[in-house]
Order: sequence, then C-alpha cells, then structure tokens
Amino acid sequence: MPAIVKRLTAAGLRDVDFRATSLSDAEQYEPADGVYTVSNTYNQTQTLLLDAHLDRLEESAARAGIPLRYRRSRLKSALCKMVVDSTYGDARFRISAAAAAPQELLLSIEPYQPPDPDLASKGVACNSTSAQSRPDPRTKSSRWMLFRKSLEAARPAEIYESLLIDGHGRILEGLSSNFYAIMDGALYTAGHGVLAGISRRVVLAVCESVLPLQLEAPRYRDISRFEGAFLTSSSRGIIPVVAIDGQAIAEGCVGANTIALQNAYRRWVAARLEEL
Repeated sequence: MPAIVKRLTAAGLRDVDFRATSLSDAEQYEPADGVYTVSNTYNQTQTLLLDAHLDRLEESAARAGIPLRYRRSRLKSALCKMVVDSTYGDARFRISAAAAAPQELLLSIEPYQPPDPDLASKGVACNSTSAQSRPDPRTKSSRWMLFRKSLEAARPAEIYESLLIDGHGRILEGLSSNFYAIMDGALYTAGHGVLAGISRRVVLAVCESVLPLQLEAPRYRDISRFEGAFLTSSSRGIIPVVAIDGQAIAEGCVGANTIALQNAYRRWVAARLEEL
C-alpha cells in the first residue's frame, strides 16, 4: 500500500501535490527547514506518549525559530481519521512542521510493520561513524533527517544502524535511534548531547527494576567489556546490538538483562496506550 500524505490546515485536511510509496520515499518532499516526530499506532487508533511527542515537536520548533500554531485536539482527530480511512490497521506516522508554513502540519502515514522478531531475539550488527553528529541533538530537525539519508545509503546491507562517535570516543546515539550499553552491571546511555527519544523515556522509567542507571555515554574503547547493548526508537522498541564494527558483544548473544528490559518495556507500553 502507498503512503498517505495530507496537509492539516485551518480548513481541515487537504491533499498534497505529490505521491509517495512510503514515509521514507516522502522524505524528499519534507521541508529542509522544519521539525518532525515519528511514531506508530497500536490496535489501529491507540498511541503511546503522543503528547510527549508533541511536546518535543513544539520544543524543537521553538529552538528552530518556528512559531508553530495548531490545536492538539484537531491534530489528533485528523490523524485518527487518516488512520481509520486508510484501512491499514496499525499505521506508522510522521508529523512535520515547516518554517515556511507554521500554521500547517504535514501528516504522513504508512502501514506499520513491526520489526522482524529475529531482530529482537537475535540482535543486529552496527557500524560507527565520527564523520557527523546532529547540529543540535535536542532538535528533531528535517534537515538532519534529509542529511542522514546519504549515510544510510552508504551503509552495508548487513549493518542495521550507524552509531555516532564524538571526538572523545563516546558512543552517543544512532542515526535514528538512541544507544545503550550494559557494563559492570549497570546501564549506560548518554545523559546529554543526544536526542531525547520518547522510547528512551520508557527505558529510563523501567530500567531501575532491572539495572542501575548511569547517564554517561559508553566509550568505544570499552566495547569488549560490554555485557550487552541495544538501540531504541518509537517504532521499534528495544533492538539488541550484538556487534559493532565487527567486534562481538557478549560473544554475539542477547543477554538476560537485555531480555529483562525488553519484557519490562513491553509491559510498560501495554499498560499506557491511549486512544487518539
């Protein structure tokens, strides 16, 4: 099924003058000077922490100098209508705002395909890059979304995600995910200099029942000491990482603590879904 893209204007939902096969394909039509957020629905019309997504969208817009003007109730109703009318069932959606049209929102949806269960049970391989970092990690900007496409296109097929390494050798985050490592019996993740992911918020809420938390970016030089590692994003949840640049983590196996965090994450999500 193709993606569906609409503009939410003061007069309601309006068609756009382009077609896209997916949210990824629709990125080429996103404004370079804009901000966005991405998530998915559950049970067709339920969402997780949508208000937190919108809080971050508004904060990103404020930092980017975009005087965003919209009503959340109208946005939620419009998004719900698009999802129901699409007959997709569950949908993955992107909400974007452009500096050139702060009174409008661009709403894009596609059928939601959850991650392959093998990714969650067997883990993925990542590579690293020190070539780029987000200009302002606190802002989920369209400019970064468009820029990272070139890095993603150059990534080998067997590599799931590229990790950003800063000048001090710290592993900050992925191109489209947050990153975590388990080391010395604690969970390490950057406390600043990264996007405040919504799924990251869930991990920070549940981790205390599994592991102590250290808001400190794990270091690349310590990969051999990692007892586990994983990525998070709103549409993927927790995806274990079993190798970085060919270096196996925990002998290439998903550890018990990562599995415990996955289970705690799923329980937290299931208990907090809300209707659009």
